[in-house]
Amino acid sequence: MRSSMRKLLILVSSIATLFLAACSSDPIVNRLPFVYRINIQQGNVITQEMVDQLRVGMNKRQVQFVLGSPLLTDPFHAQRWDYVYLFEPGSDRKLKPSEQHLTLIFEDDKVASISGTMQPNPKPDTLPPNRQMTVVVPPQERESVGILTKLWRWMGFGSET
Repeated sequence: MRSSMRKLLILVSSIATLFLAACSSDPIVNRLPFVYRINIQQGNVITQEMVDQLRVGMNKRQVQFVLGSPLLTDPFHAQRWDYVYLFEPGSDRKLKPSEQHLTLIFEDDKVASISGTMQPNPKPDTLPPNRQMTVVVPPQERESVGILTKLWRWMGFGSET
């Protein structure tokens, strides 16, 4: 009886070890056809259309409207914004890994230089010659206030928005 329990324990331990090894990051295990891996996207999605809208001289708010918030803002280099996008394909072998990065340098809160893997490429018909492009930033939404705040402001104690 004891030897059969011991054999069963060895068998269960061996099977558990094999299943645990299937979850490892071993390259051989990753090439097995029945193991599914998800696509991993990290950072800010940067497309060429977005980068084409950037111009030297845009302010920080306009850049944030076009590209979103930067992934990296360094307190020691407050005038530098970094946008990074990494894509690692999972099980789909047709997809290729990619990495995009874009660095914006500001002077007096205006874009002074643009560098990275993508560069703005404006279409000649979209910009009139010798004219600066203006980007329209949508107005800020009004804050949603409750009935007590409205009453307080109506009585003259609060600020009007």
